[in-house]
Amino acid sequence: MQKAQIPTYEKIAIDLANRINDGHYKVGEKIHGRSTLASEYKVSPETVRRAIKILEDVEIVQSTKGSGIIISSKENAFKYINRFSNIASVKDLEKQMNSLMTEREKLDDQIAETLNKIMDYAVKLRHTNPLAPIEVEVLPECKHIGKTISDLNFWQNTGGTVIGMKRNGAMVISPGPYALILEGDILLIIGDEQTYERVIHFLTE
Repeated sequence: MQKAQIPTYEKIAIDLANRINDGHYKVGEKIHGRSTLASEYKVSPETVRRAIKILEDVEIVQSTKGSGIIISSKENAFKYINRFSNIASVKDLEKQMNSLMTEREKLDDQIAETLNKIMDYAVKLRHTNPLAPIEVEVLPECKHIGKTISDLNFWQNTGGTVIGMKRNGAMVISPGPYALILEGDILLIIGDEQTYERVIHFLTE
């Protein structure tokens, strides 16, 4: 993860604040002029001016014409360092959050794409593999409720073979010709690609 980018003038302000807090510069002491600092940090005088302006705004230094830059508060330097550290942490967290959101969007797209492939494959499998069972629920209005699979001549009327039956959460494999069809049953049927439509028509006619 990349760190949040800090402007050069802010880096200089932080460095100077650290020097003051560490005692390198004492309160009341005059520090180098802007041109000297610009040479030391290898930046333009304008960049140094902006750094000093930050330190003035938080009352770490005082800058007046003729007097130069004078240290006014070590305590404020300490507060500034801590405050900036918190701000930098928030920036890092925001950057990390944005990165995670981007990764999540990519992952969501991959999941959706994979799900579409699965659904597409399932549809193709149903039409190309006669051993892939279809599931059909017996609805309350079905007139065949209470009859056996044999009574219904199920295969003759639909072309489908009942290979299983789900009832009350339990699975019955190969229920046989004398199994009763009850409301709420889910029949597992194999057949050709027209079987599903024929079964639906037969159970709802």
